[in-house]
Amino acid sequence: MFTVRRWWERYGSRLMLIGLVLGLALFIRRTQGAIVAEIYYQVMRPFEGNPPPEDLVDAKVKELEARVAEFEKENVKLRELLKYAQKQNQETIAAPIVGRSVDHWWEQILLGRGSNHGVREGYIVTSPGGLVGRVVKVTPNTSRVLLISDPTSKVGAKVTRSGDMGYIQGGTKEKATMVFYEKVPSVKVGDTIVTSPASYLFLSGIAIGKVESVDLEKSPAPEVIITLTAPIDFLEWVVIHPFNSKLKDK
Repeated sequence: MFTVRRWWERYGSRLMLIGLVLGLALFIRRTQGAIVAEIYYQVMRPFEGNPPPEDLVDAKVKELEARVAEFEKENVKLRELLKYAQKQNQETIAAPIVGRSVDHWWEQILLGRGSNHGVREGYIVTSPGGLVGRVVKVTPNTSRVLLISDPTSKVGAKVTRSGDMGYIQGGTKEKATMVFYEKVPSVKVGDTIVTSPASYLFLSGIAIGKVESVDLEKSPAPEVIITLTAPIDFLEWVVIHPFNSKLKDK
């Protein structure tokens, strides 16, 4: 099973490469692309009778700058993920998102980690921001995750301020509904919602979202609308937490 340290050893070289590319990009920007133009000219000179068009050189420079910008963005995300994983109290597995269905964008994702990497069905998936979902299917090198935004997903939850409990049911990319067990729960806009200690499928205390609106007159039970704190529609990397469901003990 991967530890954060092993994950860094695997991806550390990639981060170093990104650093080298960033350094090259800064040099290119300071010289306004002169070095790229010169290299391109020297390479193409034996094959062309005339100097390369200036607009073509500019296009090459812009292409390189675009790639560097993407490297910078990915580097920031990887560092944030590493920092988040290091804060966890147990061994975790960092995993990239390698697949998403256009028709089910907010329902399931495919991760680039599977049983060969220590992933098992029932493991919990989070990201900086909170709960993402649960692993429902595993192959040797991939795993499928049912997102908490999926309408079929139900997560035991509670209000941190009052302790009132219920369950979260997915709805859209960033919204979910919380149905309470109590007839008159103590809940208000802005309350923080986390996973319930009574949940069979999730660890207790994982952030889920914030209360956006409250409807205590809802029949047959009160419900509130939750804004999910995990950026479901922008995820590229996630963290997998080993977890043995309590249902197996039943």
